[in-house]
Order: sequence, then structure tokens, then C-alpha cells
Amino acid sequence: MLSLHTNAAALSSQNAVGNTQKSLTTSLTRLGTGFRVNSAMDDAAGLQIATRLDAQTRGMAVAQRNTQNGISMMQTAEGAFSELTNVLLRMKDLATEAYNASSTTEDVEALQAEFDALGSEVANIIKSTSFGGSTLFSADGTAVPAAGAAAGLLGTAGGITFQIGASENETMVVDTETDLEDLATALDAVSANYAAATPGVGTELTDGNTIITTINDAIAAVGTVRAKLGAASNRLDHVYNNLGNMITNTTASKGRIMDVDYALETSNSTSKQLLLQAGTSALKQSSSLSQLVMSLMQ
Repeated sequence: MLSLHTNAAALSSQNAVGNTQKSLTTSLTRLGTGFRVNSAMDDAAGLQIATRLDAQTRGMAVAQRNTQNGISMMQTAEGAFSELTNVLLRMKDLATEAYNASSTTEDVEALQAEFDALGSEVANIIKSTSFGGSTLFSADGTAVPAAGAAAGLLGTAGGITFQIGASENETMVVDTETDLEDLATALDAVSANYAAATPGVGTELTDGNTIITTINDAIAAVGTVRAKLGAASNRLDHVYNNLGNMITNTTASKGRIMDVDYALETSNSTSKQLLLQAGTSALKQSSSLSQLVMSLMQ
């Protein structure tokens, strides 16, 4: 039907051009941003899933840093204990040499002086070892733990907790409280200078060779703590590797939802541009139909 008031062909063409323009705009936006989903309108369910995956990925990335910081902290402690072991071994050498008939009084006095100095260094290692501003074995960095007591960050009652995942229940507890208590007792027995406010003459080497056994006990106590710290560090290293695997696969899953397929979207863009050109041409031709009415009236 020819009509001046209603041009059905023009309306249809106009509607088609509008829809094509909208689709082309969406396609160009995706090509420009690199994302298939740029708003919830693009894929509401996909955006929700991708957001949840992103939250998990970011949490795991932070947890990875936590594991590395935890390993660094425990390696700091383990390094201190490694040097403490060297000191105790030297103290054992001195004690073994002192309790020998060939050692003169002057020899024993010299050995005693070094033994006392090493006793003070044992206290210094325990007091001064810190990580990130927190002392690891001493409560305040000025005093050593008393015999049978634990102090410092690693001596926290119930252990210290590491967040090793993106959810609240993914934690790891390292408890060295009891082992540090035993170590404090052992070190206190090795040298009086360990807990002395003013270092002086510590354990007398002339009191008998039982000090050799005492030092062996202290070395064993240090080894126990080192073993626990090493085991915890190894576990954190495995946690780090597992988190890396999960991050890789979770990120890939999020990418399949959010990232645009450039090959597909480029094809869509080209198709929409052609349709837009065709629709515009059809709209132009349909608009001329009303002129036929005028020809009938001539």
C-alpha cells in the first residue's frame, strides 16, 4: 500500500540499521578493549563467574607472597641456629681440651675466657635475631628467654599462622613453642653468661667434663628446632608451587570467559559493517517510495 503517512519499508530498514549499528558498536568495543565482556549486559552469568575467579586468583597471588615471606623468615631463624650450632661446637672443643691432663692452668684460663665470650655470643644471637622488625627468639630484643620459657615471634603460644590460600580456612600453623622452651633450658645450662645481665665468668670448665654432655644436649635441641623450621619451609615451598599451578589454570579459565576472540570478533565486525552499508542503502531507497504517491496525483 502506498501511503504518505506510513512507510513500512522505511521503518523496517531503519530498525534493521539501528540493530546493526548496535551490534557493530559492541563488536568494535570488544576489539578496542580486548574483552568479550565489558559490562554485565554482555554476559551476566559469565561476568559473575569471572569476578569470582578473579577474586580467587588475586587471593592466591597474595598467598604466594605470604609463603615466600614465611620461608624467608624461617630461613633467617635457621641461619641464626646454624651459626649457634657452630658456636656450640667450638664451646665443646674448648671444654674437651680443658679437661685434659696436658692442659696447664694458664691453658685452662685462656680456654675459659674464650668459652665465656662464646656464651655471651650465644645470648646475643638469641636476643638480636629478627625479621621485619620483629625479634624471633627474644620478647624485647634485650633479654633472652629464661630456662623452660619461649619468647619472640617463633615462641608465640600455639604457634604462628600463615595464610596460604584465598579462603579463610587455608592456613598453616608452625608451632615451635615447646622446642624453643627446651632450647632455652639447654642453653642456660651450657653457660651462665647466656642469661647473665652482666657477662662475666660463666660455667667453670674445671668443674668436670659433664659440660661436654650438656653442650651435646644443647646442640641436639638446636637441631630439633632447625628440623622443624626446615620441614615448615619445605611445606611452604610446595604450597607456593601448588598455588602457581592453580593461578595458571584459574587465570586461563577467566580468560576464556572475559577475553575476546579476535579472529571471531574481526569477522563479526566486518559482517556488521557490510550489513550497515546495505541497510543504509535500503533505507535510502525505501524513503523514495513516498514519491510514487505524487506521481499518481499528476
